[in-house]
Amino acid sequence: MLPRFTFASAENPTAGFSTPVSRVFLEIGFGGGEHAATQSEMNPDVGYIASEVFENGLCSLMSRLVPEGQDETAEPPPHFRIWPEDARQLLKDMPDNCLNRAYLMFPDPWPKSRHAKRRFIHPENLKEVHRVLKPGAIWRVASDHPVYQEWVTEVMGKQDLFDAPPPETERPEGWSPTRYEAKAFREGRQPFYWTFTRRP
Repeated sequence: MLPRFTFASAENPTAGFSTPVSRVFLEIGFGGGEHAATQSEMNPDVGYIASEVFENGLCSLMSRLVPEGQDETAEPPPHFRIWPEDARQLLKDMPDNCLNRAYLMFPDPWPKSRHAKRRFIHPENLKEVHRVLKPGAIWRVASDHPVYQEWVTEVMGKQDLFDAPPPETERPEGWSPTRYEAKAFREGRQPFYWTFTRRP
């Protein structure tokens, strides 16, 4: 099924869907897919690209999108596509100012200091996200891991590409819950919710 659902229009993102779209959103690392599916439903005029490399996450999202028994015939939602590869490559292939919103929801924290370079919130990645977002577009980021929360605060405090106000500690209106958020609450961790705005 996956080839039929795969996004294949990095050079012209609005053309990558089977229906006309007025805006394009990108979710980087969708995990179980519940956030991507819900946000796509909430924004029916948006072309939604959901990126994930792990097979379990891809299977979880596909099971949400494809009715049982329709594996061979099911088509993707008209305004929804999947990128089953590294999101960093997709960003590099995209043109400037092509995205209206980005999401990074509860990413892998890579908590050991020697793995810090693997964290998506990284100066080099910030440059690419800034390049592809339109001026004034928002980037939503959430994390429940103390190491990652400190890391985001440090990295975003040193950059000048995004307006970076302090995070909220309650999920803002319009945000969707995820299984990782629910797990954080069960295990007594406090999620942080950031809204970064792309500067001109």
